[in-house]
This record gives sequence, C-alpha cells and structure tokens, in this order.
Amino acid sequence: QVVNMGKLELPLEHAAALGQGLLDIGRAAKASGVSVKMIRHYEAIGLLKNVARTDANYRVHSDKDVHTLRFIKRARTLGFAMQDVRRLLALWQNKSRPSASVKKIAGGHLQDLKRRIAQMQSMVATLEHLTHNCHGDHRPECPILEDLARGGNGNSGGAARSGH
Repeated sequence: QVVNMGKLELPLEHAAALGQGLLDIGRAAKASGVSVKMIRHYEAIGLLKNVARTDANYRVHSDKDVHTLRFIKRARTLGFAMQDVRRLLALWQNKSRPSASVKKIAGGHLQDLKRRIAQMQSMVATLEHLTHNCHGDHRPECPILEDLARGGNGNSGGAARSGH
C-alpha cells in the first residue's frame, strides 16, 4: 500500500509514486545521508515505520521518512545506542513529550561518554609511558611486552590504568 499525505491508497506504479514526490530508496539514501543498507535495516528493526511500497514492492519514501532518517543518523553520529535512538525518536514524534525525558536520555549518554573518554585518556597515558621507556632498538628487552605479559599488573611507572 502507498501512503499519500498520511492516507492509505491503492498501490502505485513506481513512476507514479515518484511523480507524487516520493523517493525511491536510492534517492532517499542520498537525501538523508543514510546508506541504502542502513535504511533497510532501520525499517527491519522498526525505526522507520510504514514505508510505502509500489505495486512491484519497491520502497518509496516520503519527506517525513527522509527527515526521520536524518534524525536517526544525527543521533547515531552523536553516539547514541540504538535503544536510546528508538526512545528519542518516539519522544520526537510525540509533540506532548516532556523535555525532561529527552534530557535524561541525553544526560545519561553524556556521562557514559565522559567515562569512556577518561578510560581512553588513561590508556593513552599508559601507552605514552610504555613507549617512552621502550628503547625500540636491537635489544630484546621491551617494557611494552613486559607490561602486556603481566596483564597490566605491577608498576610501570605509576601510569594510570583503564582496567582493560
């Protein structure tokens, strides 16, 4: 079935659907910046709902679909997990949503990003210390390999550990 301005209609020929301003999946991908493969995936997992199809079963996308795809892409670019993207998308589509719900999701993600950044900074500090103390010459002694063999336990100059 094909959707036109939110109303269900009889299936359309592909050319007629495009003539009504609907986009085939390739054009929707180009317009949204989301790959064809990911558009199909988002439809399969229910993030992109009620995608219209022609009588030959080709997907045709509305401007609303493209806007939704851009929303999903931006949320993913900001690193939101798929479950959070789903929740944010539902909140975005609910015009009476409380902004506190949106802020709670974003705030949780922000705290997770800060935690992961701190872990990475710790890894950087450890690797800087280890590479600084490795002679990198013909000698077999290597503090990097020694640290890896110890599993990170022991003293390698007091560099912070990430726990990984």
